[in-house]
Amino acid sequence: MDTIAFLPIAPEIVLLVGALLVLMTEVTLSLGHRIWAVISGAAIALCLGFSVLQWLRVDELGPQLNFTTRGVPTVSNPMVVMDHFSAFAGIALFVVAGLAMLSAWRLISSLQTRGAEFVALFLIAVAGLHLMAISSNLVLLFIGLETASIGLYVVAGFTRDQVRSDEAAMKYFLLGSFASAIFVYGVALAFASTGSTTIYGVSGIPSFLANTVVLEPGILLIAVGLIIVGLGFKVSSAPFHQWAPDVYQGAPAAAVPMMAAGVKIAGFAALARILTSAFPALIDDWAPAIAAIATLSIVVGTLLAIAQTDLKRMLAYSGVAHSGFIMTALVAGDGGIPALWFYLATYAVQLVGAFAVVAVVSGPRSDRSPFESYHGLASRAPVLAGLLALFMLGLGGFPLTTGFVGKLSVFSAAIDAGYLWLAILAMVVSVAGLFFYLRVIVLMYFTEPVLAEAPGTATASPQMDAASRVALGAAAAVTLGLGLIPWPLLELVRHALPL
Repeated sequence: MDTIAFLPIAPEIVLLVGALLVLMTEVTLSLGHRIWAVISGAAIALCLGFSVLQWLRVDELGPQLNFTTRGVPTVSNPMVVMDHFSAFAGIALFVVAGLAMLSAWRLISSLQTRGAEFVALFLIAVAGLHLMAISSNLVLLFIGLETASIGLYVVAGFTRDQVRSDEAAMKYFLLGSFASAIFVYGVALAFASTGSTTIYGVSGIPSFLANTVVLEPGILLIAVGLIIVGLGFKVSSAPFHQWAPDVYQGAPAAAVPMMAAGVKIAGFAALARILTSAFPALIDDWAPAIAAIATLSIVVGTLLAIAQTDLKRMLAYSGVAHSGFIMTALVAGDGGIPALWFYLATYAVQLVGAFAVVAVVSGPRSDRSPFESYHGLASRAPVLAGLLALFMLGLGGFPLTTGFVGKLSVFSAAIDAGYLWLAILAMVVSVAGLFFYLRVIVLMYFTEPVLAEAPGTATASPQMDAASRVALGAAAAVTLGLGLIPWPLLELVRHALPL
């Protein structure tokens, strides 16, 4: 009898147990938010430790396929894969989840007993996102996608006193369900074309394509296209981005970091594994489509970000552009994976930091973050202004920040893959996009505080709680530290390739 390998799914087990403990301790003991912090913090820290252990185990024994149908002498239908790719995805995801939880703690503690529900949903959503990154079966990946999505739908509308919060949750749910249906339809067509939903193994999709001549690949290409569209929605790439600005603005400011940063890590991990491992033989067909989506995302995201007057909406459209930059690396197939990981991991941390500042300035429950709130912020809260300025410079790709190294990496990957035109366009639009990042810095340092009494404007000095200080300090250290000394992470992501 085969033994069950628990290490690949250890993070899911820990997160689900953590969510259960948070709910049970609140129902039975009512110990308050401090015990939630201990349980959720320990759960995320354990998951990070398990991801590091997975990396070390792969170093020792090589990649492993788990939960398979075992034949003689081959392995077929594996459900979960443990390789450097999934291990790094876990490390990045749990670091971001920890920072996002810290930045949301002021909101969680203010929700009183409902805060336990928020924490439990948060942990379940993280478990779903990690399941997306480790799945080697498209059906299991869909289960992870829906598990994460349902938790985030509820979190988006958690503050019932905000009308925009309900609207954001409803819009996220409706459009997210539509995108999930598109994704699962693509999975169904892939199964109809190849007889498999497995990415690896002797009965997997690559094995079928390697041993079978597909004379009429139209259905298979449609399947790949629908899968790209479904995951493109999750990572908010154009033209599937319409949900992001309204959801980011309407959701509580403290709840946005996970749905903005964590979802991108899991979504791009799933997309990269599917395209480079399941359909590498079709790269000449899907790479031009990815290049077109990247181009549209960069241009649309940048132009619309310039026109915004609310920082949350600006960051949402900026995220559309960044999705395009990440896809710029994906056109290179396996060769672009290291650049994709460096850009994605560092961008996610910067994004969490930026939204953490928004949560402090506008309030964790706020559904608005108008630029007027940041007028003269340097005189009211110089530390916050300096941190936000650093994150804006990082997101803009200024030298000495991780954003600069990340952009250089993805552009180099695209050029090496023969997409010089895409790299040139991305560089030009990236320079144009500096306008909206620098505008925030100008408002903070070169304007006077707004005295208007409009909702969302702030003239008092915003105060950081201890959890926000830790989250912002860690995000700033990553942004500046890996910008000055990027080589350790660059060397790490060089090995983070899918099986």
